[in-house]
Amino acid sequence: MERIHLASPHMSTEGYEKQYVQQAFETNWIAPLGENVDSFENELAEMVGTSHATALSSGTAAIHLALKAVGVGKGDIVFAQTLTFSATVNPIFYQHATPVFIDSEIGSWNMDPNKLREAFKLYKPKAVIAVHLYGLSAKIDEIKAICEENNVPLIEDAAESLGTIYKGQWTGTYGDYGIFSFNGNKIITTSGGGMLVSQNKDGINKARFWATQARENALHYQHEDIGYNYRLSNVLAGIGRGQLKVLEDRVEKKRRIFEKYVEAFKDIEEISFIKETSEERANYWLSAILIDSDTITPNVIFEALNAENIESRPIWKPMHMQPVFNKYDVIGGDVSASYFKKGLCLPSDTKMTLHEQDRVISIIKSFWN
Repeated sequence: MERIHLASPHMSTEGYEKQYVQQAFETNWIAPLGENVDSFENELAEMVGTSHATALSSGTAAIHLALKAVGVGKGDIVFAQTLTFSATVNPIFYQHATPVFIDSEIGSWNMDPNKLREAFKLYKPKAVIAVHLYGLSAKIDEIKAICEENNVPLIEDAAESLGTIYKGQWTGTYGDYGIFSFNGNKIITTSGGGMLVSQNKDGINKARFWATQARENALHYQHEDIGYNYRLSNVLAGIGRGQLKVLEDRVEKKRRIFEKYVEAFKDIEEISFIKETSEERANYWLSAILIDSDTITPNVIFEALNAENIESRPIWKPMHMQPVFNKYDVIGGDVSASYFKKGLCLPSDTKMTLHEQDRVISIIKSFWN
């Protein structure tokens, strides 16, 4: 049987991506930059409702440059959500800063505003990084208000939530800086890539400068700052332009996948879902469940699916539980630890057929028959 993927690249049937890539070849703008890069930045910024954007090699690079843009440096403290992928946290160490991890709230699984307030009583951070986990929005307006009260910049890790709209505004546009990822498993992809967005024109221009090896405007190679090789190529930006055209379709497909799982498992009390609120349109990048059972664990279901060539994945292991980060402070931690113990991400591939999803559902339901 063909493998059912968790989430894999999905090119448009219309061939939008090929058109833009072919344009790059025909004009010989293969690298490093070109029309596709400029247009990808402008088109994404317009779509999400922000003023400025710069296309980068990864979402991780975008977080790194956002931290640098807000002045994070050696010895500074950065508050970061503990329930996330390590790419959220690694750039803190690139800047020789120190993380303090914030637990999740029950419901959204994202940063708990109450725990964030508690953290501000104990530490004075240089920045806060909030994540929109699995495409579900954090209470980002509350988090933003807390940051503003304390005069601390907010960085939104919206790597998983492109297309999610919270209270009429796209996630990634609430903070001082927002980041998106176009990794191969994201809702749209450029193979690998990311975007840094902001209303701060000077900040984005500075980030673009750093991302281009910090080369000064001089005839010779003049450098007065440390730079990075972080820019997205014109070929990959062409893929991104084509993918933007099908983003809404991908969001709707992800939502239908999620709704089908909810309907299928509605009578199984031990299974619950991370769900959007009435004030949000989530992209449901991955359909994630919690299994509250002493005998039917996420690992049991993982192994059963894997035996049928079906990919699933545990919930992110919280950062404060990771060997490389476990010496750093965490505010709370029990909620995210519980989600890790009980959580499983189900196949959410937008190329998955209804028959294939029925296979997934049948295997899981068999444990309760």
